[in-house]
Amino acid sequence: METGRSRFSYDVLILLLALLAGLPGSVVALILLWVGDFTAKLQWTLTVLVSGFWIGSAIALRERVIRSLRTLSNMLAALHEGDYSIRARTGRTDDSLGLAMLEANTLGETLRQQRLGALEATALLRKVMEEIDVAVLAFDGDGKLRLVNRGGERLLAKHAPSIRGLSAEELDIADCVTGDSPRIVERGFPGGSGRWEIRTSTFRQDGRPHQLVVLSDLSRVLREEERQAWKRLIRVLGHEINNSLAPIRSIADSLGRIVREATDDENRKDLERGLSIIASRSEALSRFMASYARLARLPAPVFQPLSVGTWIERIAGLETRLPVKTSKGPDVTIMADGDQLDQLLINLIDNAVDAALETGGAVEVGWRSSADHVEVTVDDEGPGVPDTSNLFVPFYTTKKKGSGIGLALCLQIAEAHHGTITVENRTDGPGCRARLRLPSSE
Repeated sequence: METGRSRFSYDVLILLLALLAGLPGSVVALILLWVGDFTAKLQWTLTVLVSGFWIGSAIALRERVIRSLRTLSNMLAALHEGDYSIRARTGRTDDSLGLAMLEANTLGETLRQQRLGALEATALLRKVMEEIDVAVLAFDGDGKLRLVNRGGERLLAKHAPSIRGLSAEELDIADCVTGDSPRIVERGFPGGSGRWEIRTSTFRQDGRPHQLVVLSDLSRVLREEERQAWKRLIRVLGHEINNSLAPIRSIADSLGRIVREATDDENRKDLERGLSIIASRSEALSRFMASYARLARLPAPVFQPLSVGTWIERIAGLETRLPVKTSKGPDVTIMADGDQLDQLLINLIDNAVDAALETGGAVEVGWRSSADHVEVTVDDEGPGVPDTSNLFVPFYTTKKKGSGIGLALCLQIAEAHHGTITVENRTDGPGCRARLRLPSSE
């Protein structure tokens, strides 16, 4: 044999060592057998027995050692392939082979627990990413999108398979992956516009650097806080004003009866006119507060199947001041509260008709759908709106006799349905376009 690496395989080497171990005893036994005074038949018989026992013992020893090593090798190969279910029989634990098998089994159980923990942690992370109401995007070292959650899909209005591998420039969000972190910007995306908080960080996956981009919609949170403040204000105002209106109406009625019994016609007419004004303004103020109180009493939606086409055509047919054209879209059904969406669409069409009547224009309602949302548009050919930033603020109105709750109520209904609503001046002609986006049920 060579002094360095053996020229024989391990299996052959074990057999040779076993044969060498039995060689001295076997040779001595055979020499004594053949030099002794024995018959030839006995000599040949014992020679075969000794030689067979010697060679058989060597082969058995080789198989015992090789079998144990092969078992250990197969177990390590299974661990390498990710199969942690194979276990070796440990046998005795007070010898080297038993300890080796025991340690291999312990290693397999440890790796199984670690893998199970990693899989559970990964599943939890994916679930959390899918459910959180923020957009999460991850770009690799080449600037290509590798990971996007549902919030990111809604923000970009595209499914993940169609945008994976695209760069930030191709997605038109290059300004979001650079700059300070965190920072607040106001900009529009295909899935919505408003004020966003952008946070960026880096992480490593498979040894390669990646960039993580998280976009949080601050507008909805701010609107919810604003809505709660308005609700509290409306409750206080409603309580105080109603407490004042009730006695005013009562006193006005009492004075009216007294005046009607008076004999002076001229004074009676003046008093009746004044009391009539008090009564009418009190009633108007009561209606005013009742309309605002609707914002604070909007119930949670009851979701049921709703055919979008039937819904739009039915509400469009309710308008009598101006024929409303419907641009037919696909046959799609969503889960929504029909009564609340009726009120929402009635308000949008009512606003569009008011604007169109000022210029003699037309109103058109249409819809289209994608895999994850349905979009309803209400277009008018009115004069447009100078400033659209305050349209959804309660009490703000561009109408002479408007109450300022129509669009605020529409926004509240849309967000209760996990949707969005925007109003913007049209770029393809005069007027405004109200755009309602609701999650698709298909």
